[in-house]
Order: sequence, then C-alpha cells, then structure tokens
Amino acid sequence: MNRKYLLPLLLLIQIIGLKLLTFFPEFVEKNYSNGIYPIISKFSRTCLGWFPFSFGDILYGILILWTIYWFYKNRKEHWENKTLSVLGFVSVAYFVFNALWAFNYYRVPLFEKMNIKREYSDEQLLDFTKKLIVKTNEIQFQITHDTAKKVTTVYTQNQIFDKSIIAYEKLSKEYSFFTYGVPSQKKSLFSYPLTYMGFGGYLNPFTNEAQVNDMIPMYNFPSTACHEMAHQMGYASESECNFISFLSSTKEEDLYFKYSGYSYALRYCLFNWEVRNPEIFEKLLKTINPGVLKNYQESQDFWESHQTFIDTGFQIFYDNFLKLNQQKDGLESYSKFVDLMVNYYDKRAL
Repeated sequence: MNRKYLLPLLLLIQIIGLKLLTFFPEFVEKNYSNGIYPIISKFSRTCLGWFPFSFGDILYGILILWTIYWFYKNRKEHWENKTLSVLGFVSVAYFVFNALWAFNYYRVPLFEKMNIKREYSDEQLLDFTKKLIVKTNEIQFQITHDTAKKVTTVYTQNQIFDKSIIAYEKLSKEYSFFTYGVPSQKKSLFSYPLTYMGFGGYLNPFTNEAQVNDMIPMYNFPSTACHEMAHQMGYASESECNFISFLSSTKEEDLYFKYSGYSYALRYCLFNWEVRNPEIFEKLLKTINPGVLKNYQESQDFWESHQTFIDTGFQIFYDNFLKLNQQKDGLESYSKFVDLMVNYYDKRAL
C-alpha cells in the first residue's frame, strides 16, 4: 500500500474501533480511566502545572501559525495530496487526543457509578428547585446583607484556584474517586476569543491543563474552575462535570464558592421550568432575591455583549463534536446534570 494512504486509513480504523468501544464501558473504566489515564494525567500536570501561564495555549498558537504557513506553502499542491496530508495529520492528532484523555468518553456513566436514578417527576423537580432557591437566597443574603444587592466576589482568580483544590479535598473524603491530585489550573491566554466563541473554559486534552476564561463574571469563576477540574480527573461528560462541580463547590465552606455552586445549579433548574412550564417559571422567579437575579442579568449581559456569528458557528461545531463523542444530546447534555442533582438529593439534605 502507498504510504500516503496509510494514516487516512488508520483514521477510519480508529473511528470504527471507538464505535466498538462503546460496548465495553467496564473495560474502559477499569483499564483506562482508573488505570492508564491517572498516570498520564499526573505526569502531564507534574510537568506543566508549575508554569504560571497556559503551556497548551502556546502550543495551540504555534499550531495555528504553522497551519496557516503549511496551507500557504502548499497552495499549489494537487488537491488529492493536500487532502491526504490533512487526513494524515488529523489521524495522528485524533489518536493522541483519545490516548491522552478522550477514551474517558467511553467509561461507565456516573449514574451507574454512584447508583443514581435517571428519571424524576415534575413534583420532584419543583421541590428541588424551591430548596435551591431557599439555599441560594440564604447565601446571597449572608454575603451581602441586602436581598437586592448582587454578589461581588472578593477573591482573585488565583485565590479561587487555590480554594477549588480545597473544595475537592473535602469532596474526596466522601467519594475517593473525586480525588483531584496534582494541580494544573490556568487562566486561558485565549480568553478573549473564547468569550466570542461562547465558552467559559475548557480542558486541554494534550497538556491536561484546566483552562478558565478570565473574562467571565467572577461569581461564576469558582463553579467554572471546578467544572474544568472535573474534566482533568477523567470525566468527559459535560453533565457529569457540571454535577461534580456543583458537589465540590458547595462542599467548600466559603460562602462565595457555595453561592457560585448553588446559583449555577438554580439557573439550570429555572431553564428547565422555562421550557416545561412558563407559568411555574414566572412564579419561581418572584421568590428569588433581586440580588441573585442581578447576578443572572450580569451573566446574561456579558454573553450577549459578545455574541456574534462566531459564537453561533462554534456552538454548532461543539454541539456536533459532543454528539460524535458519546454525548448524543450535544450541548443539551450540559443541562442533563439536573437529572443527576434531583435524584441525588431525592433522599439527601441539600
């Protein structure tokens, strides 16, 4: 076989192999997620975690420049050769992506791992939402001493990174499989473009750095940091990382962390009600402290002020990316963590 066809063929083999892997989640859980991956993750974070800047973002920047140069240099090359070269590069990158992190998409779901039911009734959701409102209102007032005042975080972003590690230490005492390990949290060098793409953060799967957009409203920063740290621990599902972020941020005794976690969860529950029953949604809104609603407005204004066709394009791209990687609901999978929360707290105190 001509060597130029080899890597593109291997890409096809990888895709077929990953489809087969969906039938063996226990194998992935045991041998990759709890076997090989922790070693890879620890090595990457030990090597790169001490950098005060995002090493992965630097690599991405170099890759972007190199790609532009490559296409310019090969602009006169025959289209077939260029296509095969691109597919060959994608094949190698896809292999590394899966080997270093993305096999976690095929592990045992958290529903099964924690023995949490998947279904719930409207009554259960309503009861849980009301409890969240009480809790969020309570913490907002404890911080501001004024129901009408929005919460303004007093910590720096680096202080929040430090506190998020403590939050996970507390969570791991209850669930050992949420042990965080070697820290590697970074403010993304690409925060400005990330904002226009509509992302609050991301995990770099090649360097295992948890990247957080440093432009987002600060009251969201703790829960966003905890979300990306959950990805670092090998949880690929967005709904699961939202759930783990909620558990960790609310375990932290600090009120700002608790507020970030509870207000984040409440937004998702309210969104569910806005879709399910607008009348109940309006009634629930009236029971929320005006200060909490001001924080929600702050977040909405921030994202709307940066909304462009670029954001829409990347949302479509990421929606399809998630669907290709075992998250059939695409971007809707983010809100699936409501299912986890409602059932988890069905017989537990919030």
